[in-house]
Amino acid sequence: MGPFLYLCTMHGIADRIFSLSDREDFKQTALDIFRVQAESNPVYSSFVRNLGIDPRSVSTVEQIPFLPIGFFKSHKVVTGGGTPELVFESSGTTGVNTSRHYVKDPGLYERSFLTTFRNQYGIPEEYCILALLPSYLEQQHSSLVYMTHRLIEKSGHPDSGFYLDNLDALVKMLKQRIADRHPTLLFGVSFALLDLAEQSPMQLPTEVILLETGGMKGRRKELVREELHEILCSSLGKPVIHSEYGMTELLSQAYSHGHNRFTAPPWMKIAIRDPHDPLEPAEPGRTGGINVIDLVNIHSCAFIATADLGRVYEDGSFEVMGRFDHADIRGCNLLAT
Repeated sequence: MGPFLYLCTMHGIADRIFSLSDREDFKQTALDIFRVQAESNPVYSSFVRNLGIDPRSVSTVEQIPFLPIGFFKSHKVVTGGGTPELVFESSGTTGVNTSRHYVKDPGLYERSFLTTFRNQYGIPEEYCILALLPSYLEQQHSSLVYMTHRLIEKSGHPDSGFYLDNLDALVKMLKQRIADRHPTLLFGVSFALLDLAEQSPMQLPTEVILLETGGMKGRRKELVREELHEILCSSLGKPVIHSEYGMTELLSQAYSHGHNRFTAPPWMKIAIRDPHDPLEPAEPGRTGGINVIDLVNIHSCAFIATADLGRVYEDGSFEVMGRFDHADIRGCNLLAT
């Protein structure tokens, strides 16, 4: 596919992503993206070919193969030519390879997270938005920081902003919110929220939403989400803790309003694979590896096999239950050459 035809095709698909009407519309859009990426994404094309799959034979979403997330650490996963405007990079410890997501169209990412936020919480202008994301602020190319920065800008509240390690200032701000009961949303990485809960327990009003973004980042012992939320609820006076499910390799997010049940936007679907055979779907209702279709990833790869374990429910919501013991997913030996 030539550059001009590619751009025309992807422009048309991008217009469809945010106006999907039903399952058939999602299916057709996913298949159209698959065919383009199987031809114009060198890494994904090689992966599909090495599996022995002829893209022309794929007629259902269930037949589309998912690219192991480890490819984003070892390869440049890009569909079509051109120069990316942004490069998002995952956080990592010294000596660990990080994932890189090359983003050609930041406008698609912004439309994705702003639309999802409005559907989940209303307009950002209604909130004071606080961000306790020290580990992400310390890196220069975080997709989460990019998203929260734009939400803070749109909030327009004079107290909206980031907090690095200054918990005293954050506590002062939260006490102000207790007093004025203004709708407030606090994005927080797990270890930093635990620090807040331990150092400054308080009773936050219903107007303050705590939204954990996951991640101990090597700062604390890993906890299952239920244990983390129990501690935060007890120390900060909240009946439930909200959660965000997103990652560097995706341009869409899912949210949980409590009890670890996530809902995704219409252009993002979750499928569960057999934990012992990454190329086979898990039986309905069973726990397995989380596969994600993120249609906003039109310029990278829309079909990602993550390193997370989970379960999908009949209503389409899903639960995240942890990670594989080793993040390198079986099937990565089919690396493109």
